[in-house]
Amino acid sequence: MTSIPAAAETRATSSRAPLSESKGFLSFWFMLPAAVLLLVFLTYPLGLGVWLGFTDARIGRPGIFIGLENYEYLWEDGVFWLSVFNTLLYTISASLLKFALGLWLALILNENLPIKSFFRAIVLLPWVVPTVLSAIAFWWIYDSQFSIISWALMEMGLIDHRINFLGDPTNARASVIAANVWRGIPFVAITLLAGLQTIPQSLYEAATLDGAGRWQLFRYVTLPLLTPIIAITMTFSVLFTFTDFQLIYVLTRGGPVNATHLMATLSFQRGISGGQLGEGAAIAVAMIPFLLAAILFSYFGLQRRRWQQGGGD
Repeated sequence: MTSIPAAAETRATSSRAPLSESKGFLSFWFMLPAAVLLLVFLTYPLGLGVWLGFTDARIGRPGIFIGLENYEYLWEDGVFWLSVFNTLLYTISASLLKFALGLWLALILNENLPIKSFFRAIVLLPWVVPTVLSAIAFWWIYDSQFSIISWALMEMGLIDHRINFLGDPTNARASVIAANVWRGIPFVAITLLAGLQTIPQSLYEAATLDGAGRWQLFRYVTLPLLTPIIAITMTFSVLFTFTDFQLIYVLTRGGPVNATHLMATLSFQRGISGGQLGEGAAIAVAMIPFLLAAILFSYFGLQRRRWQQGGGD
Protein backbone atom coordinates (compact mmCIF):
# COMPACT_ATOMS: atom_id res chain seq x y z
CA MET A 1 0.00 0.00 0.00
CA THR A 2 2.90 2.34 0.62
CA SER A 3 4.17 1.92 -2.97
CA ILE A 4 1.21 3.76 -4.49
CA PRO A 5 1.84 7.11 -2.71
CA ALA A 6 5.54 6.75 -3.49
CA ALA A 7 4.82 6.32 -7.20
CA ALA A 8 2.45 9.30 -7.16
CA GLU A 9 5.10 11.42 -5.43
CA THR A 10 7.69 10.39 -8.05
CA ARG A 11 5.39 11.42 -10.89
CA ALA A 12 4.67 14.74 -9.19
CA THR A 13 8.39 15.38 -8.74
CA SER A 14 9.12 14.57 -12.40
CA SER A 15 6.33 16.86 -13.55
CA ARG A 16 7.93 19.71 -11.60
CA ALA A 17 11.36 19.08 -13.22
CA PRO A 18 12.87 22.11 -14.88
CA LEU A 19 12.09 22.57 -18.57
CA SER A 20 15.81 22.63 -19.39
CA GLU A 21 16.10 18.96 -18.33
CA SER A 22 13.38 17.68 -20.66
CA LYS A 23 14.45 15.77 -23.76
CA GLY A 24 12.23 17.82 -26.06
CA PHE A 25 13.74 21.09 -24.88
CA LEU A 26 17.31 19.86 -25.33
CA SER A 27 16.49 18.38 -28.74
CA PHE A 28 15.16 21.75 -29.88
CA TRP A 29 18.40 23.53 -28.98
CA PHE A 30 20.53 20.82 -30.59
CA MET A 31 18.54 21.11 -33.84
CA LEU A 32 18.38 24.90 -33.86
CA PRO A 33 21.86 25.54 -35.41
CA ALA A 34 21.15 23.08 -38.25
CA ALA A 35 17.71 24.61 -38.80
CA VAL A 36 19.22 28.11 -39.01
CA LEU A 37 21.82 26.95 -41.55
CA LEU A 38 19.14 25.27 -43.66
CA LEU A 39 16.99 28.38 -43.49
CA VAL A 40 19.79 30.70 -44.54
CA PHE A 41 21.56 28.60 -47.16
CA LEU A 42 18.66 26.56 -48.60
CA THR A 43 15.29 28.15 -47.94
CA TYR A 44 16.25 31.69 -48.90
CA PRO A 45 18.00 30.75 -52.20
CA LEU A 46 15.12 28.44 -53.09
CA GLY A 47 12.55 31.16 -52.43
CA LEU A 48 14.59 33.70 -54.37
CA GLY A 49 14.89 31.31 -57.30
CA VAL A 50 11.16 30.70 -57.38
CA TRP A 51 10.53 34.46 -57.34
CA LEU A 52 13.06 35.14 -60.11
CA GLY A 53 11.30 32.53 -62.25
CA PHE A 54 8.26 34.81 -62.35
CA THR A 55 10.27 37.88 -63.40
CA ASP A 56 12.25 39.06 -66.41
CA ALA A 57 15.32 39.73 -64.26
CA ARG A 58 18.65 40.07 -66.00
CA ILE A 59 22.16 40.46 -64.68
CA GLY A 60 22.44 44.09 -63.66
CA ARG A 61 18.73 44.84 -63.15
CA PRO A 62 16.08 43.30 -60.85
CA GLY A 63 13.32 42.90 -63.44
CA ILE A 64 9.56 43.04 -63.07
CA PHE A 65 6.90 40.44 -62.40
CA ILE A 66 5.76 38.76 -65.64
CA GLY A 67 3.83 35.78 -64.27
CA LEU A 68 4.19 32.52 -66.19
CA GLU A 69 5.82 33.94 -69.32
CA ASN A 70 9.15 32.22 -68.66
CA TYR A 71 7.44 28.87 -68.23
CA GLU A 72 5.29 29.41 -71.33
CA TYR A 73 8.45 30.10 -73.31
CA LEU A 74 10.14 26.97 -71.95
CA TRP A 75 7.07 24.89 -72.81
CA GLU A 76 7.66 25.70 -76.48
CA ASP A 77 11.48 25.59 -76.30
CA GLY A 78 12.91 22.53 -78.03
CA VAL A 79 16.30 22.88 -76.35
CA PHE A 80 14.67 22.81 -72.92
CA TRP A 81 12.80 19.59 -73.69
CA LEU A 82 16.00 18.11 -75.10
CA SER A 83 17.71 18.94 -71.81
CA VAL A 84 14.85 17.23 -69.93
CA PHE A 85 15.32 14.11 -72.06
CA ASN A 86 19.09 14.22 -71.58
CA THR A 87 18.71 14.65 -67.83
CA LEU A 88 16.34 11.69 -67.49
CA LEU A 89 18.50 9.49 -69.73
CA TYR A 90 21.65 10.52 -67.88
CA THR A 91 20.10 10.00 -64.45
CA ILE A 92 18.36 6.69 -65.11
CA SER A 93 21.26 5.10 -67.02
CA ALA A 94 23.98 6.22 -64.64
CA SER A 95 21.98 5.36 -61.50
CA LEU A 96 21.17 1.84 -62.69
CA LEU A 97 24.78 1.18 -63.67
CA LYS A 98 26.09 2.59 -60.39
CA PHE A 99 23.67 0.43 -58.43
CA ALA A 100 24.51 -2.80 -60.29
CA LEU A 101 28.28 -2.27 -60.22
CA GLY A 102 28.27 -0.81 -56.72
CA LEU A 103 26.30 -3.74 -55.30
CA TRP A 104 28.58 -6.21 -57.07
CA LEU A 105 31.65 -4.42 -55.69
CA ALA A 106 30.16 -4.26 -52.18
CA LEU A 107 29.52 -8.01 -52.20
CA ILE A 108 33.13 -8.63 -53.23
CA LEU A 109 34.54 -6.31 -50.57
CA ASN A 110 32.35 -7.99 -47.96
CA GLU A 111 34.19 -11.28 -48.47
CA ASN A 112 37.23 -12.26 -46.42
CA LEU A 113 39.81 -10.87 -48.81
CA PRO A 114 43.50 -10.32 -47.98
CA ILE A 115 44.35 -6.66 -47.27
CA LYS A 116 40.69 -5.80 -47.79
CA SER A 117 41.14 -2.50 -45.96
CA PHE A 118 43.58 -1.43 -48.67
CA PHE A 119 41.11 -2.33 -51.42
CA ARG A 120 38.33 -0.42 -49.65
CA ALA A 121 40.55 2.65 -49.49
CA ILE A 122 41.38 2.36 -53.20
CA VAL A 123 37.69 2.08 -54.08
CA LEU A 124 37.05 5.44 -52.39
CA LEU A 125 39.58 7.34 -54.54
CA PRO A 126 37.21 8.27 -57.40
CA TRP A 127 34.77 9.72 -54.86
CA VAL A 128 37.27 11.80 -52.87
CA VAL A 129 39.00 13.28 -55.92
CA PRO A 130 37.49 16.70 -56.78
CA THR A 131 34.94 16.48 -59.58
CA VAL A 132 36.72 19.02 -61.76
CA LEU A 133 39.98 17.06 -61.61
CA SER A 134 38.13 13.88 -62.54
CA ALA A 135 36.44 15.69 -65.43
CA ILE A 136 39.77 17.02 -66.72
CA ALA A 137 41.24 13.51 -66.56
CA PHE A 138 38.32 12.14 -68.58
CA TRP A 139 38.65 15.06 -70.98
CA TRP A 140 42.15 13.83 -71.80
CA ILE A 141 41.02 10.20 -71.94
CA TYR A 142 38.31 11.16 -74.45
CA ASP A 143 40.54 13.48 -76.49
CA SER A 144 39.93 13.05 -80.21
CA GLN A 145 43.66 12.95 -81.05
CA PHE A 146 45.41 11.53 -77.99
CA SER A 147 42.78 9.29 -76.40
CA ILE A 148 44.40 6.31 -74.74
CA ILE A 149 41.22 4.30 -75.34
CA SER A 150 41.37 4.86 -79.09
CA TRP A 151 45.12 4.11 -79.10
CA ALA A 152 44.67 0.84 -77.17
CA LEU A 153 41.82 -0.34 -79.39
CA MET A 154 43.79 0.50 -82.53
CA GLU A 155 46.84 -1.36 -81.21
CA MET A 156 44.67 -4.42 -80.58
CA GLY A 157 43.27 -4.16 -84.11
CA LEU A 158 39.68 -3.68 -82.95
CA ILE A 159 39.24 -0.31 -84.72
CA ASP A 160 40.98 1.36 -87.65
CA HIS A 161 40.33 5.01 -86.78
CA ARG A 162 40.14 7.13 -83.65
CA ILE A 163 36.81 7.43 -81.85
CA ASN A 164 35.26 10.86 -81.63
CA PHE A 165 34.06 10.52 -78.03
CA LEU A 166 32.91 14.08 -77.34
CA GLY A 167 32.19 15.28 -80.87
CA ASP A 168 29.46 12.79 -81.76
CA PRO A 169 26.11 13.21 -79.93
CA THR A 170 25.63 9.51 -79.16
CA ASN A 171 29.24 8.99 -78.13
CA ALA A 172 29.16 12.13 -76.01
CA ARG A 173 26.10 10.96 -74.09
CA ALA A 174 27.68 7.56 -73.44
CA SER A 175 30.99 9.17 -72.46
CA VAL A 176 29.55 11.49 -69.82
CA ILE A 177 27.44 8.66 -68.40
CA ALA A 178 30.56 6.48 -68.12
CA ALA A 179 32.44 9.27 -66.35
CA ASN A 180 29.58 9.76 -63.88
CA VAL A 181 29.37 6.03 -63.21
CA TRP A 182 33.11 5.84 -62.52
CA ARG A 183 32.85 8.70 -60.06
CA GLY A 184 29.65 7.53 -58.33
CA ILE A 185 30.34 3.81 -57.86
CA PRO A 186 32.41 4.29 -54.67
CA PHE A 187 29.57 6.06 -52.86
CA VAL A 188 27.12 3.28 -53.69
CA ALA A 189 29.61 0.48 -52.99
CA ILE A 190 30.84 1.76 -49.62
CA THR A 191 27.33 2.61 -48.41
CA LEU A 192 25.96 -0.79 -49.38
CA LEU A 193 29.03 -2.43 -47.84
CA ALA A 194 28.20 -0.71 -44.56
CA GLY A 195 24.69 -2.15 -44.84
CA LEU A 196 26.05 -5.64 -45.53
CA GLN A 197 28.17 -5.42 -42.39
CA THR A 198 25.02 -5.07 -40.27
CA ILE A 199 23.44 -8.34 -41.46
CA PRO A 200 23.98 -11.04 -38.78
CA GLN A 201 26.07 -13.97 -39.94
CA SER A 202 23.77 -16.30 -38.00
CA LEU A 203 21.08 -15.75 -40.64
CA TYR A 204 23.42 -16.98 -43.38
CA GLU A 205 24.45 -19.96 -41.28
CA ALA A 206 20.84 -20.91 -40.61
CA ALA A 207 19.91 -20.56 -44.28
CA THR A 208 22.94 -22.63 -45.30
CA LEU A 209 21.92 -25.40 -42.93
CA ASP A 210 18.50 -25.36 -44.60
CA GLY A 211 20.19 -26.02 -47.94
CA ALA A 212 20.19 -22.52 -49.43
CA GLY A 213 22.70 -21.81 -52.19
CA ARG A 214 24.51 -18.56 -52.93
CA TRP A 215 21.64 -17.19 -55.01
CA GLN A 216 19.06 -18.15 -52.38
CA LEU A 217 21.18 -16.48 -49.69
CA PHE A 218 21.31 -13.30 -51.72
CA ARG A 219 17.64 -13.40 -52.77
CA TYR A 220 16.04 -14.28 -49.45
CA VAL A 221 18.52 -12.97 -46.84
CA THR A 222 20.78 -10.25 -48.22
CA LEU A 223 18.41 -8.38 -50.51
CA PRO A 224 15.41 -8.06 -48.12
CA LEU A 225 17.58 -6.84 -45.24
CA LEU A 226 19.51 -4.49 -47.50
CA THR A 227 16.43 -2.92 -49.11
CA PRO A 228 16.17 0.12 -46.76
CA ILE A 229 19.86 0.94 -47.31
CA ILE A 230 19.42 0.51 -51.07
CA ALA A 231 16.45 2.87 -51.07
CA ILE A 232 18.30 5.60 -49.19
CA THR A 233 21.53 5.16 -51.15
CA MET A 234 19.81 5.25 -54.53
CA THR A 235 17.76 8.28 -53.53
CA PHE A 236 20.95 10.22 -52.85
CA SER A 237 22.56 8.80 -55.98
CA VAL A 238 19.62 9.92 -58.13
CA LEU A 239 19.63 13.39 -56.58
CA PHE A 240 23.39 13.79 -57.08
CA THR A 241 23.17 12.58 -60.68
CA PHE A 242 20.09 14.62 -61.60
CA THR A 243 21.70 17.84 -60.37
CA ASP A 244 25.15 17.10 -61.81
CA PHE A 245 26.80 20.17 -63.26
CA GLN A 246 30.58 20.19 -62.92
CA LEU A 247 31.26 16.98 -64.84
CA ILE A 248 29.14 17.99 -67.82
CA TYR A 249 30.32 21.59 -67.86
CA VAL A 250 34.01 20.67 -67.91
CA LEU A 251 33.69 17.82 -70.42
CA THR A 252 31.23 19.14 -73.02
CA ARG A 253 29.54 22.34 -71.78
CA GLY A 254 26.33 20.82 -73.14
CA GLY A 255 27.64 20.05 -76.62
CA PRO A 256 27.78 18.85 -79.26
CA VAL A 257 24.57 20.50 -80.55
CA ASN A 258 23.05 20.42 -77.02
CA ALA A 259 23.30 16.61 -76.93
CA THR A 260 24.61 16.57 -73.35
CA HIS A 261 22.87 19.63 -71.97
CA LEU A 262 21.25 18.79 -68.64
CA MET A 263 18.68 20.99 -66.96
CA ALA A 264 21.35 22.19 -64.52
CA THR A 265 23.82 23.18 -67.25
CA LEU A 266 21.10 24.79 -69.38
CA SER A 267 19.93 26.79 -66.38
CA PHE A 268 23.47 28.06 -65.85
CA GLN A 269 23.92 28.85 -69.53
CA ARG A 270 20.67 30.80 -69.79
CA GLY A 271 20.85 32.45 -66.38
CA ILE A 272 24.53 33.27 -65.88
CA SER A 273 26.30 33.07 -69.25
CA GLY A 274 23.29 34.44 -71.14
CA GLY A 275 22.30 36.93 -68.45
CA GLN A 276 18.63 35.83 -68.40
CA LEU A 277 18.28 35.29 -64.66
CA GLY A 278 14.52 34.83 -64.81
CA GLU A 279 14.67 32.18 -67.50
CA GLY A 280 17.54 30.36 -65.83
CA ALA A 281 15.67 30.38 -62.53
CA ALA A 282 12.56 28.99 -64.24
CA ILE A 283 14.60 26.05 -65.58
CA ALA A 284 16.00 25.42 -62.12
CA VAL A 285 12.53 25.53 -60.57
CA ALA A 286 11.32 23.06 -63.21
CA MET A 287 13.78 20.55 -61.71
CA ILE A 288 12.00 20.57 -58.34
CA PRO A 289 9.06 18.25 -59.31
CA PHE A 290 11.50 15.60 -60.54
CA LEU A 291 13.54 15.81 -57.33
CA LEU A 292 10.42 15.61 -55.17
CA ALA A 293 9.23 12.60 -57.16
CA ALA A 294 12.50 10.77 -56.45
CA ILE A 295 12.29 11.56 -52.73
CA LEU A 296 8.62 10.55 -52.44
CA PHE A 297 9.24 7.34 -54.36
CA SER A 298 11.93 6.36 -51.87
CA TYR A 299 9.84 7.45 -48.87
CA PHE A 300 6.72 5.52 -49.83
CA GLY A 301 8.84 2.54 -50.81
CA LEU A 302 10.33 2.45 -47.33
CA GLN A 303 6.90 2.88 -45.75
CA ARG A 304 5.53 -0.02 -47.79
CA ARG A 305 8.48 -2.17 -46.80
CA ARG A 306 7.95 -1.33 -43.10
CA TRP A 307 4.24 -2.18 -43.42
CA GLN A 308 5.07 -5.54 -45.01
CA GLN A 309 7.40 -6.34 -42.13
CA GLY A 310 4.75 -5.43 -39.57
CA GLY A 311 6.38 -2.21 -38.43
CA GLY A 312 4.64 0.69 -36.82
CA ASP A 313 5.16 4.34 -37.67
